[in-house]
Amino acid sequence: QVQLAESGGGSVQSGGSLRLSCAVSGSTYGVNYRAWFRQAPGKEREGIASIITDNSNTYYADSVKGRFTISQDTVKGTVYLQMDSLKPEDTAMYYCAVKRFGWLASNNWNSPNLYNYWGRGTQVTVSS
Repeated sequence: QVQLAESGGGSVQSGGSLRLSCAVSGSTYGVNYRAWFRQAPGKEREGIASIITDNSNTYYADSVKGRFTISQDTVKGTVYLQMDSLKPEDTAMYYCAVKRFGWLASNNWNSPNLYNYWGRGTQVTVSS
């Protein structure tokens, strides 16, 4: 089993920044992808960024490209999401997820169904 715990959410004004952290622990052998998803009320869960454990290659959704940065500290077992230039439409519950074992095609890194373990989420609210 893999345990994930997000932190760092909160309320911020438009244009501000937040840094989310996700502590990944437990049986982390074979964790190939660490990702961030978000879900706003009434909307589907959206993959926004993912990072490959071995080589730190990254993927981003168009909606956050150039504003958000995913990174990892494999020694600490932590994945981060630096969020800059936040907009009201970024308001959502943010979830950390990992895919253990297997590899993803470059066009489906953001499919929630392909990730095995999830955190409970941290709320991000951006006011205008």
